[in-house]
Amino acid sequence: MKNKKIILASLSPRRIELLKKWGLKFSVIPSNIDENHNLKRPSSIVKYLSYKKAENVKEQNPNSVVIGSDTIVVLNGKILGKPRNKKHSIQIIKELNGSLHKVYTGVSILSDNKQIVFYDVAHVRMKKLPYEQLKKMFGKHMDKAGSYAVQDKNDSFVKKIYGDYYTVVGLPYIKLKKELKRFNINLK
Repeated sequence: MKNKKIILASLSPRRIELLKKWGLKFSVIPSNIDENHNLKRPSSIVKYLSYKKAENVKEQNPNSVVIGSDTIVVLNGKILGKPRNKKHSIQIIKELNGSLHKVYTGVSILSDNKQIVFYDVAHVRMKKLPYEQLKKMFGKHMDKAGSYAVQDKNDSFVKKIYGDYYTVVGLPYIKLKKELKRFNINLK
């Protein structure tokens, strides 16, 4: 499989940056799927959506290895997706203030003869910030589940991560590295 083209089915700057950092040579082709579903369990949702994204790109690139991924934030059983607008971002940030929540990331890797679908979950403890500090975050991360970015050095919202930091960013490094080896693909 070393000569196979590898494709990331995502335009996420964070995922692109991570795979480059980890030494992977790949192309980027975003998936074009409807993300509506009737699933309830967070692990099922991220696995399903990561698979649908990878499958969508694989159909157009049958001789490639395609990586699809999806991330969601869950607080007290409630899924907090990407904010719909600034008002929704404010609501999400207020809900997360001082919380302990979960971040689920699902990953699917599809090749001609192999399909691997997995997920990882990390727990994130948020600081309890005063309203004046929270205001700076309102609407800042409209493209991210939970409306915050753990990798943004200017955000002082995250207190501690229990689990793989990269799961929170959007690609669980430890599990991804292990599963890519089954395709004879190595990360740094």
